Amino acid sequence: MNIAFLAHDKKKELMVQFCTAYKSILSKHQLYATATTGRLIADTTGLPITLLLSHKQGGHEQVNARIAYNELDLVLLFTDPNSNEPWDNQQILGTIRACDKYRVPVATNLASAEMLIFGLQRGDLDWREMLRPKNSLR
Repeated sequence: MNIAFLAHDKKKELMVQFCTAYKSILSKHQLYATATTGRLIADTTGLPITLLLSHKQGGHEQVNARIAYNELDLVLLFTDPNSNEPWDNQQILGTIRACDKYRVPVATNLASAEMLIFGLQRGDLDWREMLRPKNSLR
C-alpha cells in the first residue's frame, strides 16, 4: 500500500510518535510525506519515506494529484483543530475532498489513524490493490 503523511506543525510530534508506535506495520508499505513531516518521521524511525514538497511549496497539491491518479491508498492527515489559518484549512479541505471523491481512506486524528492502521494490518484495505493502475508508484 502507498501511504501519505501530512501534519500541522502542532501535530508533527504526534505523527512521529504514531509512526514510531506502528513502525512494524508501516515498514511493509511505501511511505510518502510532505518535507518536514517526512524528515522528522524518517530521522526518528529510520523508515524510508519519499519526500514531497513542503506544505507551502505545494505538498498538498502533490498528494491530491496522487490521490486523483489512484496512486495513494491511505492518507494520514493530522490536523490542528485550533488553526485559524485560512490557507491551511483550505488545503486540508481540498485533500479530504480528494480522498472522498476517489474513495481513499483518510484519518485526521490519532483515533481514526489507529483504526485504519489496524485495518491495514488485518488486510481490510486490500481492496485498494484492485483499484491501483498497473503503472502506479509501486
